[in-house]
Amino acid sequence: MANVKELDPSASQLAAFGARIRGSRTARGWKQRDLASQMGFSPTQISHVETGRKMASWRFARSADAAFGFEGTDESFERELGKMKHGVLFEGFPQYVAYEARAIEIRIFNAGLIPGLLQTPAYVAAVEAGVVKRGASTPDQAEERINLLAERQAALVRPTPPTVIAVLDESCLRRPVGGPEVMDRQFAHLIAFAEQPNTILQVAPYALGEHCPFNRMTILLTLPDHSVVSYVESQIQGHLSREIASVRPLMRAYHQLQGASLSQADSVDMIEQMRKGTQ
Repeated sequence: MANVKELDPSASQLAAFGARIRGSRTARGWKQRDLASQMGFSPTQISHVETGRKMASWRFARSADAAFGFEGTDESFERELGKMKHGVLFEGFPQYVAYEARAIEIRIFNAGLIPGLLQTPAYVAAVEAGVVKRGASTPDQAEERINLLAERQAALVRPTPPTVIAVLDESCLRRPVGGPEVMDRQFAHLIAFAEQPNTILQVAPYALGEHCPFNRMTILLTLPDHSVVSYVESQIQGHLSREIASVRPLMRAYHQLQGASLSQADSVDMIEQMRKGTQ
C-alpha cells in the first residue's frame, strides 16, 4: 500500500485547503484518480493540492465544487480559495469573479483607471507597483492580484465568448499610467478590443458633467439563466447583489449612460488621436 502523507491542517491555509480536499474525497470513498477524472485534472495535480505542495487554481476550486456538490454553498472551495488568495480584496469580490467566469454578457463602467478586463499586463503591473510603493499592499499580494486578473481575462476566451460592453470615463484615458510606452500599448489594446465582434467600447466624455449616472466602478453581469448580477466598488468597499430591486435601476442607468456617451467610432477616434498626441 502506498504511503499516505500525513496532513496538518493547522500548519497553514494551504495545508487546511488540501486537507479539506482529501477529507471530502475520502468521505466519498474516492481514490485520487476518481476525483481527477471528475474534475478534469491529473491524479498528480490532485496530490499536489492535497499535500499543500501547490496552491489550487480558480479552475481547480470550481471543478472541486462541482465534483463535491459545493457550488454556491458555505463549503465552497472557490470561496475558501478567495479568502486565501485575496483577503486584502473587498468582500464579495471572489464570488463576483465566479459569476464573471460564467457570464454571457458583461457591462463595465469605470473612472480613473482602465477596467481590469481591458488592461494590458504592463498597465496592471504599473498600477500594482504604485499600490506597493504607497504601502497599501505587499509585493506578494500585488503578484496575486496580477495573476488573478490574468485568470479572469483567460476565462473570457471561450468557444462562445461573452459580449463585453465597456464604457470608460474620459479620465481613464487621460490618466497616464506607467509612462508613454505603457499607455501607447494600452491604447492599441483598447482599439483592438473595439474591433472584436463580441465587444462594444464607448467613452463617456467630460462634457457629460453631472449627467453621468455613475461615479464609481459598476459592473453588470448577465448569467446563462438571464438573471443579472451587479458589482459596485468604491474606495473602501465592494457590493455584490442579485436583488432585482437594486440591479434594475443600475441597468436602466447603464442604458442611459450608453445613450449619452460617444459612439464606438468616435470613441476609437478619440483614442487614436490621444495615441498620436493630438488631443
